[in-house]
Amino acid sequence: MSIKFTVEKNSSVLKFQQLVDAILDSISQNELKEGDMLPSVNQIMKDCKLSRDTVFKAYAELKRRGVVESVPNRGYFVTRKITKIFLFLDTFKAYKEVLYHSILNHLPKNISVDLHFHHYNINLFEKIITESVGRYTKYIVMNFDHKKVKKIIDKIPEEQLLIIDWKINGEGKSCVYQNFGETVYQSLDTHKDAISKYKRFTLFYPDFTYHPHEVVDNFESFGKDNNINYRVITTFEEFDLQEGDLYFLVSDRTLARFLDQCSEKGFEPGREVGVISYNETPMKKYVKEGITVISTDFNLMGQKAAEFILSGEAVNFEVPTTLKLRSSL
Repeated sequence: MSIKFTVEKNSSVLKFQQLVDAILDSISQNELKEGDMLPSVNQIMKDCKLSRDTVFKAYAELKRRGVVESVPNRGYFVTRKITKIFLFLDTFKAYKEVLYHSILNHLPKNISVDLHFHHYNINLFEKIITESVGRYTKYIVMNFDHKKVKKIIDKIPEEQLLIIDWKINGEGKSCVYQNFGETVYQSLDTHKDAISKYKRFTLFYPDFTYHPHEVVDNFESFGKDNNINYRVITTFEEFDLQEGDLYFLVSDRTLARFLDQCSEKGFEPGREVGVISYNETPMKKYVKEGITVISTDFNLMGQKAAEFILSGEAVNFEVPTTLKLRSSL
């Protein structure tokens, strides 16, 4: 058989990888089935205008993945069905890496995950989803707050779609999500004695963040309800560490600035100043003897996403969010 494949010369994806992806697409869409013979190396070279080394490298990669096998004097055969999953995240940060690897670790090897990012760009979001509809078995999408998002994701069959992390624009659809509002209040309230020892509690909600605004509302409610001296700042110009202050940071960029100022001023987190960071990452438990975090469980979120992929059953699951107390508070 022939493979419908055109090399994109201006693509950042290497030619051999483009061929690998094309064959995986054909297998996932049942154009190539278990036991089917792949075109010969010479045929691929001729049809796709590729070098022998490029084709051999692509076939070797498919063999390494266990998708095809070679038989001496006969050629290459498809050995197993491949299911392709569309995973659409906002940006790739340390805690998203935990989520990504959790999904992979809970899936069998015959399931391939294509990872994409939208960077909160609605035009890019629409373009990538439109081009992907019909090419995948399941779609795992991290939504964001934009009026066009719901109409765009409605292009995906409901039974194939899972919204993760932020439930916004996901009403009536399968969701595995975190609560950015009430759980923040509850996490702070559980440790209000530790928080109350500071003179002032500052939430730095930077003007560049896409973090849900519910965290601000619940932070302010917590401050009012407990007669805590609190404030919300939005710019780096306002972010000047003062001894006796506790800081709640929703961005790792602001956490880095916090640690820089601690070094400059000789402050030790948990002594002269305190900090609570949003979202657990592998390094936060080790930095400065441990950074206190409010975070959902991204390993569990990945596990639940994998369960949806494997079962196809509708799901509506809120992943718990907790405060992990460490020396910085």
